[in-house]
Amino acid sequence: MKRLTTCLTPLALLALAACATVEPPPQTVAIAFEAQVNGQPFQCGNSYTGIGTTQSTLTPTDYRFYVSGVQLQDQNGRWVPVALAQDGTWQRDNVALLDFENGQAPCRNGTPALNTSVRGQVPAGRYTAMRFTLGLPFEHNHGDPTTAPAPLNSTAMFWNWQGGYKFLRFDAVSNGLKPGAGEGNTGYNIHLGSTQCASATRTQAPSACQNSNRVDVVLNGFDPQRSRVVADVGPLMALANVDTNAPKTSPGCMSFPGDADCPPVMGALGLPYGGTPAPGPQKMFSLR
Repeated sequence: MKRLTTCLTPLALLALAACATVEPPPQTVAIAFEAQVNGQPFQCGNSYTGIGTTQSTLTPTDYRFYVSGVQLQDQNGRWVPVALAQDGTWQRDNVALLDFENGQAPCRNGTPALNTSVRGQVPAGRYTAMRFTLGLPFEHNHGDPTTAPAPLNSTAMFWNWQGGYKFLRFDAVSNGLKPGAGEGNTGYNIHLGSTQCASATRTQAPSACQNSNRVDVVLNGFDPQRSRVVADVGPLMALANVDTNAPKTSPGCMSFPGDADCPPVMGALGLPYGGTPAPGPQKMFSLR
């Protein structure tokens, strides 16, 4: 009986080797974010009840925040960066701006355009968790927003060169905060950003900040196809009195040291404040 021998030509061997090294195309992801206030969908013009220790009613006037360093965890436990789509409007490098206000009604000082997702690509695979930072990296946080590329060109999200950007901006009107209460205004705001940043002047980029105030968020059980990230500011105010304002301070909590309105807000963000360690993990973000 004759023995059959199969031979591959050198050209066929090269083709086989090429096939063996072909990587699957990257996987496109669009991570949806849902803005909420005490479990209710955020919408300009709506009022929300049961807020804070006085069960007050708030009417929001702004809600936006920056995220950076978005990563997904694959089934082998490896964290993989999401390569953000460089859209020239909402995303640049590893930074994205989420914007839920529409510039209408009480949000008239905002902008009409919305952005409610983070978009990019990861290697093809199965992912089970995600993580990101609420805030900007130091290298993106200090500069001139009037010459910066989008989404860092938002002057509404900027303090000054020294402090940098507002990582989170939530503004609202409280029906219980009447003229004469605190500083005589009716606003309750949450502005998160870095504080005590060392620089020669307020228009000069600092070398460091004593309080970076960046919030690291880890969400287990994430499915890129079905999960939505809920961003609820209600828990940030659960232990706060939104109907009063500490004398000689900005309305609400603007992250600055020495503001008696800040401990419950910063604690709910999972951040230390005024020498007190963070009481636990952040309470703003969850998955749905």
